[in-house]
Amino acid sequence: MIALLTGNLEAIESDRCIIDVNGVGYLVFASTRTLDHLNAATGPARVLIETQVREDAINLYGFADAAERDWFRLLTTVQGVGARLALNILSTLSPRDLVAAINAGDRGSLTRASGVGVKLAIRLLTELRDKAGGMPTAPGFVSIVPVAPPGPAADAVSALINLGYRRPEAQAAIDHVEARLGKGESLDRLIREGLRELSH
Repeated sequence: MIALLTGNLEAIESDRCIIDVNGVGYLVFASTRTLDHLNAATGPARVLIETQVREDAINLYGFADAAERDWFRLLTTVQGVGARLALNILSTLSPRDLVAAINAGDRGSLTRASGVGVKLAIRLLTELRDKAGGMPTAPGFVSIVPVAPPGPAADAVSALINLGYRRPEAQAAIDHVEARLGKGESLDRLIREGLRELSH
């Protein structure tokens, strides 16, 4: 099983590259983040490899660092997330972004990835919420302490983001609503009042 490749970067395409190791060209699928890293690097290309063996193919998936590789492994444990879709997610969200999105219950950020609809985003949030806090966010691996499961306020912020507002302004609007009305308001009212705040 191949776990690491070091060689010359021969070609880069939209979702893959070819790495020449002692005259043998390996086709490696990768996120745009890893491909950008390889393209910018000087010297030999070095990628961590996740090998997937199927009946009809042996596919190699490459990662610039262990954090991205570990997230790839975790994402592919979720029903409906194959290797290519996991790479789409990692092309859109860094490991740090993934931790933040999952902890915040931010469906909008997840649905930015090609192939991720609302239902799959909800499944990702549900299945990975308890695991995200212990996952690596960068090559140096800084563990993030899990936060409490999101409630109506977090869902309201996510809804406002889905409507096109930026996270800072959406969060500020919902915080202001909760400060004015108190905790425990329904999701519908939080969204309505949040929109009213943002319209001022």
